[in-house]
Amino acid sequence: METLKRTVDARRIIDNPSLEELRKMASAKERTTKFGSASYLSQMRNRSAKATFLVTCEGFPLGVDQQGMAPEKALALATQVHEFLQDKDVIRMDRQLCLHPSCSFHCRLYITKDFASIPFQWKNMTFELPNKEQEPDFVSIYVPEWPKRIIFCHPQEKITYILGPDYFGECKKSFLRKAMYAIKERGGLGFHAGSKVLRIVNKEGNLREVGFIMFGLSGTGKTTLTMHDHELMEPERVMIRQDDVVLMNQQGYCFGTENGFYIKTEGLDESQRVLYQAAVSPQAIFENVMVQEDGTIDFNNVELTSNGRGVILRGEVLGTDNKIDLEKADKIIFITRRNDIIPPVARLTPEQAAAYFMLGESIETSAGDPTKAGQSKREVGTNPFIMGPEAEEGNRLLEILRTNPDIECYILNTGAVGGKKITIQLSTEIMKAIAKGNIRWERDDDWGYEVAAEIPGLAMSQYQPRKYYDTQTYDELVAKLRQERREWLNKYPGLKDEILLAVEPS
Repeated sequence: METLKRTVDARRIIDNPSLEELRKMASAKERTTKFGSASYLSQMRNRSAKATFLVTCEGFPLGVDQQGMAPEKALALATQVHEFLQDKDVIRMDRQLCLHPSCSFHCRLYITKDFASIPFQWKNMTFELPNKEQEPDFVSIYVPEWPKRIIFCHPQEKITYILGPDYFGECKKSFLRKAMYAIKERGGLGFHAGSKVLRIVNKEGNLREVGFIMFGLSGTGKTTLTMHDHELMEPERVMIRQDDVVLMNQQGYCFGTENGFYIKTEGLDESQRVLYQAAVSPQAIFENVMVQEDGTIDFNNVELTSNGRGVILRGEVLGTDNKIDLEKADKIIFITRRNDIIPPVARLTPEQAAAYFMLGESIETSAGDPTKAGQSKREVGTNPFIMGPEAEEGNRLLEILRTNPDIECYILNTGAVGGKKITIQLSTEIMKAIAKGNIRWERDDDWGYEVAAEIPGLAMSQYQPRKYYDTQTYDELVAKLRQERREWLNKYPGLKDEILLAVEPS
């Protein structure tokens, strides 16, 4: 069958304009903030997950939670798109994801000129490319003015068509989705996760660097913990690497992907100084954030959306260094937010870690679906951008963890235990203790994982789930959660038995 076309014939191709040229092209839609930064409003205020499809083809089985599109339909729709673009001015933008010699990707975006604010943001998120004329690894063709909203990606041809939405996140994620699939083809895994290094004096008194990657659904505090300085003082310090996507090879090396951070801005203030200082830079770019007539940014106003966003440069974030890679993911943290029987921290076996990766669990927040606030919410790998069978991802993670027994995995609950709130300070102190290696662990017989019995300086006895419930209520909560987890894991055919059994008591 004919393949999808990877180039665009247009009335005019605007070839790799500068940031200044892009901002000028988008100026009619800009409201300038008092800091001199640009802000824009989009018609769509979040990604169009329900309108996103993967092109089905030989050798590519769909995952359980993915929607397929027949190749014939994709080709017919792409043909209409290319006919439409012949009379348009189109921006071509070539950028690079990742910097490592063994793992970097040439990404090419085509987008109609009227939506120059999107490549303006994307250029700030990505890296300069040494040779823009080479054949790109990934292509995205973006037509926001298309009358019907539909996005489709061909996993094998590494091309995405984004038709209808004008939300920048669709552009950004179209390339990251393909990068995650590409690393999986090489035997690794792409993670929707943040990464950082804690340089810390361990329990033996030695200064060492400990690499963390952190998974978490929206509202769990992933960005807050990724960007936190843990109140470390020299010679101890934090080095922030990535906040969105990392690509891990079989040895646990994590390739960074981007040169910027794509932050949620709701409630941002000076108490979050690391993010706030970068957000008030003239180089920041905002989308769907309330900006008053005088240029004042109101981060607390959610009339437009609770999903207001900002693009900030890595170099303007305190705690970053000149690296985006993580030489080793020494510690993997699965962040959840529950308010009942999950302890503040638990240490996992490799099998349990693969299970909790598959569960990707938290609770719904009012910022997501207010009608379901407080209910259980799950997403495999906390990653809505997986392509192909989800079970392959859990099985692959288990293989990597067994190959690298020095990688330790943990659950971190940022919600509450029986109503006792888990503060940001407690979570950041727990992460420091994990890096130092000075936690005393005890086995939890209900779940088979280990919980923190003692952490120096922290009153962990206040966070024992059984203290807050009578025996019958506690046992009922355990049984209900275990049943939910069984049902979720059993959705995914091909998942290894040891992963399925990891949520059972042993």
